[in-house]
Amino acid sequence: MANQPAVAKTAISPRREEDFPEWYQQVIRAAELADPSDVRGCMVIRPWGYGIWENMQRQLDLMFKATGHRNAYFPLFIPLSYMQKEAEHVEGFAKECAVVTHHRLDIGPDGKMRPAPSAELSEPLVVRPTSETIIGATYAKWVQSYRDLPILINQWCNVVRWEMRPRVFLRTTEFLWQEGHTVHESEVEAREETRRMLDVYETFVRDHLAIPVFSGEKSESERFPGAVQTLCIEAMVQDRKAIQAGTSHFLGQNFSRASGIEFQTRDGRQELGWTTSWGMSTRLVGTLIMAHADDDGLVLPPRIAPTHVVIVPITPKGETRAAVHAAANNLAAALRSISYGGSPLEVEVDQRDLGGGVKNWEWIKKGVPLRVEIGPRDLESGNVAVTRRDQPVKSKEFVLANDFVCRAIEILDSIQHNLFDRAKQFRDANTRIIESKEEFYDFFTPKNPSKPEIHGGFALAHWDGSREVEEQIKSDLKVTIRCIPFTGTPERGTCVFTGAASPQRVVWAKAY
Repeated sequence: MANQPAVAKTAISPRREEDFPEWYQQVIRAAELADPSDVRGCMVIRPWGYGIWENMQRQLDLMFKATGHRNAYFPLFIPLSYMQKEAEHVEGFAKECAVVTHHRLDIGPDGKMRPAPSAELSEPLVVRPTSETIIGATYAKWVQSYRDLPILINQWCNVVRWEMRPRVFLRTTEFLWQEGHTVHESEVEAREETRRMLDVYETFVRDHLAIPVFSGEKSESERFPGAVQTLCIEAMVQDRKAIQAGTSHFLGQNFSRASGIEFQTRDGRQELGWTTSWGMSTRLVGTLIMAHADDDGLVLPPRIAPTHVVIVPITPKGETRAAVHAAANNLAAALRSISYGGSPLEVEVDQRDLGGGVKNWEWIKKGVPLRVEIGPRDLESGNVAVTRRDQPVKSKEFVLANDFVCRAIEILDSIQHNLFDRAKQFRDANTRIIESKEEFYDFFTPKNPSKPEIHGGFALAHWDGSREVEEQIKSDLKVTIRCIPFTGTPERGTCVFTGAASPQRVVWAKAY
C-alpha cells in the first residue's frame, strides 16, 4: 500500500476541513474567548473575547455618534401587556421569551427554594428579547410635535431569546448587542435612516473586521416581523455558509400605531411617527472567528485586536535575563507612544516564567497580529524577530528594533488589508452565477457525504418573487435567500425555478 502523504501538525484539532463545527468550538477554547455557562444556552465571555467585543463596541459607538445618535438605556423587564399590544399589530412575533412571574422566593414544604405563592406578580414581566415595545411606550410620551423629531437613540445591552440549539457566540440564550430605535417626521427620512445605518454596518465590517459582505434587502418572508423593509449585510465564512452580520429595519408606522407614537405636523394634523430599528450583536465575534481563523487558532484583524503586538523575551541564561527584559520593555514603551486607530498601540510584554515556545503558541492561538522575539543575541545585533499572524507560524523577519518601531503601523495595515483580500478571494471563488434549477440543486448538494459541510457557497440566481419557491428550496436544501443585493443596474432575466420573469439575481445560501 502506498504511503499516505504526511499531514502537517496543527494547534487546532480537528482541522476545518475535517469537522468545521468542532473546529470552531476548539478555536474558541484554545483562544480563551468564552466558556459555556452552567446556565444552559448562556456563555461566559473571557477577557480576550470580551476585549474583542469592547473594541467592536467602542469603534461602532463612535460611528453611531458621528451620524447624530446618542446612547440611552431602557428597562430589562417588559410588561406582558406591552408584548400583547404589539402582537395584535405585528404578526409572527417570536414567542421564545423568558418570563418573570414572581418577585420573591421562600422555602417549600420539601425544604427547597421555590417562587413564593404569595409573591406572584399582578402582571408577568418578559425579559427583554428586543426593546421595540418598551421604547415605543416611552417615545409616545416624549413625542408631541414635529419639533420633537427626529429621535435618534441607541442602547448597548443584553437580550434573552430562548434557544433550543445554542452555539457559543452564534446563538445563545443571552447575548450582548446594540439596538438603535429612531422616530422621524416623514417616510423619506426614516428610509434614509434605515439605509444610512446599514452603510455604517457595512463600513465597520469591511474596514474594521476585514470581512467582505453583500448588502441588500431581505425578501418578504425573511423580514423582521412587523417591518415594512429589512436591509442586511451577509458575510461568507470558511464553510461557505452565510452569516447575517447586521440588520436595519424600516418599520413604517406599524410600531408607532401599536405604541401610540403620534405628533402634530407642521400644518396642525395628527400623524403617526415613522420608525426604524437596527442592530448587531456578539454573533459578530463568531463571524470574525469563522471568517479568519485557521488550523492554528484565531487570526485577528489588527483594528479589532485587544493586543496589537506581543513581545516575547527569550532568556535561556540567567545573566542575560535582566538585559533582555529591559530591551523588551524599552521596545514596548517606544511602540506604545504610537497612535493606532486614534488610541495608543496596544503592546504586551510576556514575562511569564514559561518557555518561549509555550508562550509563542499561546499567542498564535489567540490570534495576536504581531509577535516579536528578543533574545541575548539580539541585544548585540540590535535586531528583533518579527512574525505576522497572517503568515505561516514559523516565518520570521529579522529587522532592526528601531526600524520595526517605524514600520509597525505599516505592517499592521498590511495585515488588515491582506486578511480582507484573502476573505474576499475566498468569497468570490465560492460565489457562482446559476442559470438552471439543476445547476442550483447540484451546487448545494454535498459531493462527499462524509464531509457535508464543505460544499456550496453563495449562488446568484434569478427568482420571480414567489414565496412558494422560497419555501420549497428551504425544505429541499435548507437554502434561503440571504438578500436581494443592491445593484446599480439590475440584470433582468428568468427565474431558474419557474421560468417566469425576474427583475434581478438574488443571493442564495445555507446560513447560520
